[in-house]
Amino acid sequence: MAALCPFAAHAAPQAATPWFLTRGVILGVRDMETFDWPALAKAAGLTTLATHITPSEIAAFIKTEAGQRFLDGCKTHGISVEHELHALGDLLPRELFDKDPSMFRMNDQGDRVREYNLCVHSKSALDVVAENAVAYANALPSTTGRYFFWIDDAMPMCRCPECRAYSDCDQALLFENHILGAIRQIHAKATLAHLAYVNTLDPPTEVKPDPGIFLEFAPIERRYDVPFRQRDATGTPATVTHGRLLDALDANLEYFGRDNAQALEYWLDVSRFSSWKRDRIAEIPWNDAVFRDDLDLYASRGIRHVTTFGVWIDADYVKRWGTAPVEAYGRGLTSWSLHEGKPTRNA
Repeated sequence: MAALCPFAAHAAPQAATPWFLTRGVILGVRDMETFDWPALAKAAGLTTLATHITPSEIAAFIKTEAGQRFLDGCKTHGISVEHELHALGDLLPRELFDKDPSMFRMNDQGDRVREYNLCVHSKSALDVVAENAVAYANALPSTTGRYFFWIDDAMPMCRCPECRAYSDCDQALLFENHILGAIRQIHAKATLAHLAYVNTLDPPTEVKPDPGIFLEFAPIERRYDVPFRQRDATGTPATVTHGRLLDALDANLEYFGRDNAQALEYWLDVSRFSSWKRDRIAEIPWNDAVFRDDLDLYASRGIRHVTTFGVWIDADYVKRWGTAPVEAYGRGLTSWSLHEGKPTRNA
């Protein structure tokens, strides 16, 4: 299917020194197959497009004609390419469970199970993960040098006698430190994200990040009809408040540092607003005032890298709902500049 892009081809005005250095969108395969995202990103003043969901899916996609068209378009329009991936199912193939169950996590009942994640105290598991992370880093190079190999989506980590003393976020950081060391053997300046999200929302307490690990904070449980700074707003589930999420953000910024920290948001995530059901694709409930207030919040915390899921903004979405608010997203991000060392919102 030919890629579509009904948006204006002219570039949005850019601040001489932008505050938000990364202005990104994360996409699924069908989005990139059926829509001219590189041209839209250029028109909206974005810097970066990232692929999603798994390494094996994206590695197969970029070998196709549509995948090469996407990469060529990004190169033509000066758009950086990254890959934000739930990776562990590919980094530690599940069929290895039959050979060595000790590589896999133990559940709360004391049983080794093949589903989800790994045992971070298994040297064999970490060696397999590192080898496959290097292979995927070579197959899916990041043009920014930033890599994103996440644990399985909001799934529990290991409860074996060695691992149970470590929280899920500590175990995730052990995994991240290990694979960053492996990737840096071939990409010396590579950096790797620590995803703070659902079961890894709070910062670690036992494990320190190696140099090159940066924070990526994803408040999926928040609301989008009110500003993030409204602390008493309840999210999904209702037991989670914005205040709880903001406290976790601040604690993570203190632990990992603000340099290179990235906010991973959902302002344009059609899949989320559709409850991840393809048969009822929802219109993005865009609220420009809320979005701009959110940017003020992130800028005030020293965050200079911002991206959002844009999954399911594809040909089907355009046919049903028309123009998505991607240019409004870009206008908001490019309205901030660096002035005398501080973020400044331009008139």
